Amino acid sequence: ATEILDKSPLAVLEVPAGESREVVIEPQEFEKLLSFCRDENFRELVIVTWETGCRPQESLRVEARHVDVVNQRWVFPQKESKGRRAPRIVYLNDKAWEITQKLIQRNPTGPLFRNAVGIPWSTEAVNCAFDRLQSRMGRVEMKEREMSVDDEAIAAFIPTLNPTRTTRGRKLKKTDAELRWEARRKLTYRLASSLVPRYSLYAIRHSWATRALKSGLDGLTVA
Repeated sequence: ATEILDKSPLAVLEVPAGESREVVIEPQEFEKLLSFCRDENFRELVIVTWETGCRPQESLRVEARHVDVVNQRWVFPQKESKGRRAPRIVYLNDKAWEITQKLIQRNPTGPLFRNAVGIPWSTEAVNCAFDRLQSRMGRVEMKEREMSVDDEAIAAFIPTLNPTRTTRGRKLKKTDAELRWEARRKLTYRLASSLVPRYSLYAIRHSWATRALKSGLDGLTVA
């Protein structure tokens, strides 16, 4: 029989407070981060965000038509700006301007920032690129600290894995070697990712604002 509840049993549960995910990147740390950016297209996106403090929604959507060549800036009309209350302007320093000019030549129509195969960066693609960057940096950190995943941890993790794989429509049982390889790979990824911060375009944008305030600029100018 179906029983109707008078109230939700989850109503009394305490909701955990949100944790701050803010990462402030210092210049020296940024240079290290940049050295791990293998994809030049991703590297350009990261550099322009660092140099301008632009919002991700601006860098991922900016097109040649938004570029004010005379005044060396991006100008988003009111209907395309956040909140749609006023035009949004992103001022470019020499480094950001140099990259913008190069991208205008490469992509005269559509979004300026694109990946290696010419597809505009999406939020998901950028997040995946930062995940790979975190893993790459973490693996180097593991090597420097002489850290690795031990056999005991691998053995304990194997039961949590799917014991089968599908090949050409057929479900096959994974071998012990395959399970050990998969367990080692996943545990190594987890360990590597835990050793370095998880960076993002927003973290780089907020770090720009922090640097500007530390340099003596007033809050209104930074805003």
